[in-house]
Amino acid sequence: MRLGLSSYTYTWAVGVPGHPPPRPLSALDLIDRAASAGLSCVQIADNLPLERLTAAEAETLRAHAAEQRVAIEVGARGLTRERLATYVDLAESYGSPILRFVIDGPGFEPTFDEVVAVIREGLPQLREAGVRLALENHDRLEARTFREIVRATDERQVGICLDSVNSMGAGEGLAEVVKALAPLTINLHLKDFTIERVSHKMGFVIEGTPAGKGRLRIPWLLGEVSRHGRCQSAILELWTPPAESIEATIEREALWAEESVRFLKPLFP
Repeated sequence: MRLGLSSYTYTWAVGVPGHPPPRPLSALDLIDRAASAGLSCVQIADNLPLERLTAAEAETLRAHAAEQRVAIEVGARGLTRERLATYVDLAESYGSPILRFVIDGPGFEPTFDEVVAVIREGLPQLREAGVRLALENHDRLEARTFREIVRATDERQVGICLDSVNSMGAGEGLAEVVKALAPLTINLHLKDFTIERVSHKMGFVIEGTPAGKGRLRIPWLLGEVSRHGRCQSAILELWTPPAESIEATIEREALWAEESVRFLKPLFP
């Protein structure tokens, strides 16, 4: 399993709606940051949509990644027939062995049957391209539903992008999520977190931390996923809380990324 960075490692630097960065981080910048950190993989997700690049920009990105010896994994959001077809082509063109997909999109929450139908229709294209679809566990659906989607399609071609925090939004703890989804995991999102009771004691706040500073038992998680032998990459993501300015937030995010990589690299032979 190889360690990599994501466009969601640097979410604020890429750009959060309503908080424009002075100079948005580009896909080329992400490649450079991975190479500088001694990492060989990046995941370019839906906050840096590859479909928006011109043919010339895409060729420049591929050439730069090859020059820096950094592999590209492709990510997308909004699992429609059209978007699945578009992004399978993109994954193939970038040599991405997986296509990480968040099912839902803005105003788009398909049913179980609709999701299965879209994936089944896309299976021939996935097989021909040699790309495996990695469905990310996100807030709306429970882990068992993701497991059932994979089993209702093709476990050889479809798997899980296991995120370490997202399923809390569905009321599920990490242990039960890992138990359900680790056997199907083909991509891992490492996102450390804290859980703190609010000052008035009526509720909790979940926030991100640098890897190794929170409640995520990272060696345990890596072991649980690795023993099934399907997951080839672990991607660092960060939930960096905002600072007093966008500039300070971006600086904090970059420092957290550096600290996280220092902690994580010894865990990957």
